[in-house]
Amino acid sequence: MSDTTAQALDFEKDILEIEEKIEHLKLLAKDEDMDITREIRRLERKLGQHINRTYMNLSAWQKAQIARHPLRPHCLDYIRAFIDDFVLLAGDRCFADDEAMVCGLGKLDGMPVVIIGQEKGNDVESRIKHNFGMAKPEGYRKAQRMMVLADKFHLPIICFVDTAGAYPGVDAEARGQAEAIASSIEKSLQIKAPIISVIIGEGGSGGAIAIATANRVLMLEHSIYSVISPEGCASILWRSGDKAQEATEALRLTAQDLKALGIIDEIIKEPLGGAHRNPEQVYTTVKEALIKQLKEVRQISGEELKKQRTDKFLKMGRNLTVDF
Repeated sequence: MSDTTAQALDFEKDILEIEEKIEHLKLLAKDEDMDITREIRRLERKLGQHINRTYMNLSAWQKAQIARHPLRPHCLDYIRAFIDDFVLLAGDRCFADDEAMVCGLGKLDGMPVVIIGQEKGNDVESRIKHNFGMAKPEGYRKAQRMMVLADKFHLPIICFVDTAGAYPGVDAEARGQAEAIASSIEKSLQIKAPIISVIIGEGGSGGAIAIATANRVLMLEHSIYSVISPEGCASILWRSGDKAQEATEALRLTAQDLKALGIIDEIIKEPLGGAHRNPEQVYTTVKEALIKQLKEVRQISGEELKKQRTDKFLKMGRNLTVDF
C-alpha cells in the first residue's frame, strides 16, 4: 500500500486503488513497450464514474472527514500560493509568540492586506510546532494586535480559519483563554477595517469565531463550521464518541447548511474530490473569490463596515427554525 493510499479516507480507498492501477499500467507500458491503451482508458472511465458517484453524494460525516484530511491545504499553503511579499509578524507583546496563529503583512493582487490565520501543520514536526492549529491566549492577542494595526493604516484583513478549537490546556486557561477569545471577537466588532474570513478546513467553536467575526464569511465547499466538534457533541449528548456521525448530521455544520441558515455568505467550490486532490486549482479559486470580495468591501466606508458586521452577527438566530 502506498503512502497516499494509507492516508486515504474510508470512502476514498477504492478510488486511490484504481488510480494506482492506472499509474502501474502506464509505467508497465513504458518499460515493456506494451500497448495497453484500451485497458488504461477503461480504468480511467471507471475512475471518473467512481469519483462522480462518490463525491456528488457526500454525507455530512464524509465532508467532516474531508475537512480534516491530512493532505488538505492549510493557511501557510494559501499564503505561499498567492500572498506576495509576505512578512511574518510575531508575538503578542505580553507573553510569547504563538505559532498556531500565523500573522503578517502582504499583498493580494497588488493590494496591501493584513493576514491572520490558523496553521495546523503538514507533518509530525510542523503539527507539533503549530500545536495542531489550536491557539493559546497569546495567539488571540497577537490577532488583536494585527486588527489594531490594520485599523490604524486602513488595511483590509484576510483571515484563514482552520482549527478544531482553541487550545484547552490548563496553562492556556490560566493565562485567560476565554477572555482572549472574547476580546478578539469584541475587537473585530470595534474596528473599521474590512474583514474577510475564509473557512478552509475546520471552524471549531469560539477558537474559530475569534477570527471569523467578519464582514464576509466564505467557506470552502467541504469545510465544516460548528459550535462544537462532532465528537464533543456526541460525548455530551450520548456519553460516547461512537455517535459522532449522528452528531455531525444534527449539528448542520456543512457549508451548504450554513449558507441556507445565513451564517456564511459564499461557498467556494472545491475540485471534485476535495481540495487535497488538486491544491493548485483551489488556490486559484480562493484567490479569485477573495479578490472579488476585497474589491467590494473596499468601496464601503469604515463606519458602514463596522455597522454591517455588528448587524450581521446580531441578527443570526432571529426567526430561525431548526428541526430536531
